[in-house]
Amino acid sequence: MKFNYFFKTSLVLALAMSFLIGYIPANSTVAKADAEYGDTMVTLGSDLNADERKTVLGLLELTEDDLKTMTVLGITNQDEHDYLDDYLPASVIGTRALSSIKLVKAEDGTGIKVTTKNISYCTDAMYVNALATAGIKDAYVTVVGPFSISGTAALVGTMKAYEEMTGEDISEDVKDAATNELVVTGEIAEMIGDSDKASELMGYVKNEVLENKLKDEDEIRKVIEEASDEMGVTLTDDEVESIISIMKKLGGLDIDLNSIKDQAKGLYDKLEGLDIDTEKAEGVWNNIVSFFKGIYDKIINAFS
Repeated sequence: MKFNYFFKTSLVLALAMSFLIGYIPANSTVAKADAEYGDTMVTLGSDLNADERKTVLGLLELTEDDLKTMTVLGITNQDEHDYLDDYLPASVIGTRALSSIKLVKAEDGTGIKVTTKNISYCTDAMYVNALATAGIKDAYVTVVGPFSISGTAALVGTMKAYEEMTGEDISEDVKDAATNELVVTGEIAEMIGDSDKASELMGYVKNEVLENKLKDEDEIRKVIEEASDEMGVTLTDDEVESIISIMKKLGGLDIDLNSIKDQAKGLYDKLEGLDIDTEKAEGVWNNIVSFFKGIYDKIINAFS
């Protein structure tokens, strides 16, 4: 009798566990907590019509059958407004969510690689810089639109997909800072007409602020001015203030600078060639001043 009782109890428990396991969603955080090389996730704009969806999938090199084998998330226009309203006019964000992305887990040490198609405002380097700030690691990201669009909202979709794939939460403060960084970099790129220089400027200033733990506005402003002079970039006062605002945010967050450099390696390799040494420059200038002052003193003494 005892044997039958324990046998029946065990059988009921086993059936119950099987029932529960069978109902864990395939795209739950539990199922995706350990992302592996090759894992793929897709985020589609929720307002794509049938033709636009077909175009987007073609650009992502996917079919509807492919989507059945992977986790597919949706990004709504409200999601876009939640993250972008503080930095862009509602008219720019629009009323339809169209940006779509494919996120593929890369091998450790690969860094972040971004490809864009039909994206007019954000460049590959801008995305890499902002995604590294957000803490995303080792990923191939493809960002597309059904036609030419700004692509700013794609950052939201990428962060959402990464959280789902890895089970790692990105703090709202970090998401906000990364989004702010992307928008301002884009604005500077438009103003100076050079997206690469805009990305390099932001990358350099970010490195200096985080490495030296700068919090004082005047210190940050000095770094911005030195970098912009070296790169031949002219910034308005408003643009300088926007960069200072972002850097103060980043300085107050727990962000791993080494990780950023590893993930955005291509950008930071370029920055190593910049020779911005304030102390050295000041020393050379002081030597020049001393030289001419010495000549002046000799002339005065001769006439005396």
